[in-house]
Amino acid sequence: MNAALGRRLLAEFTGTGLLVAVVVGSGIAATRLTGDGALRLLVNSTVTALGLAVLILVFIPAGGAHFNPVVTGADWLLGRGTARGYGLGEAAAVIGCQVAGAIAGAALADAMFGAPALAVSGHHRGGAPLLLSEVVATAGLLLVIVGLARTDRLQHAPWAVAAWIGAAYWFTASTSFANPAVTIGRTLTSTYAGIAPASAPAFIAMQVIGGTLGTLLAIVLYPARTGRPAGVPEPARLAG
Repeated sequence: MNAALGRRLLAEFTGTGLLVAVVVGSGIAATRLTGDGALRLLVNSTVTALGLAVLILVFIPAGGAHFNPVVTGADWLLGRGTARGYGLGEAAAVIGCQVAGAIAGAALADAMFGAPALAVSGHHRGGAPLLLSEVVATAGLLLVIVGLARTDRLQHAPWAVAAWIGAAYWFTASTSFANPAVTIGRTLTSTYAGIAPASAPAFIAMQVIGGTLGTLLAIVLYPARTGRPAGVPEPARLAG
């Protein structure tokens, strides 16, 4: 393993872990501070959006700040045969680190609040409205990311991605998981942010479908990469 790949794997493990810690930890804090469901969601969504923006800003130079297997899958597929591309083995390693980081992040959040670590969630989430919501949330996320990449505007990714996820907490019935690794991590916390393991496969399937649709829409809207504006540095790798 070369040093660049090692840094990327560490960045994806750490970044995804901290993202899940933010999601789960803010959920625990919200439930302990208030019994108002709307206020809990407001706290959880606001803290998640702020934390996600910071994490993308910090980790994007180290490896792209994907934190999401759907994003990594799109990046690998779009980058094949280009100078920005990388192999299937690297993509698989990145996704593995994302999943491992998500599990570690859930355990970390539970430990910080004195909750049982790696306790299986009993929070069942399902039904057509929630599954459709995951398609929409993930499609929008990939449209934002791939669209920014194909127009060489990834410098806007921290705030744009965070804004989409923060908004999707409220306008989707599922509160916008939009991430298979995060979904897996959240099966292992028996707190507000958890999802029962039996509910996770359908969520993940809808996320993959949504990510595919969002990526295809971005390709149709932006069929060719544009020139990078003057003064804007080479963006972190997200192939287009």
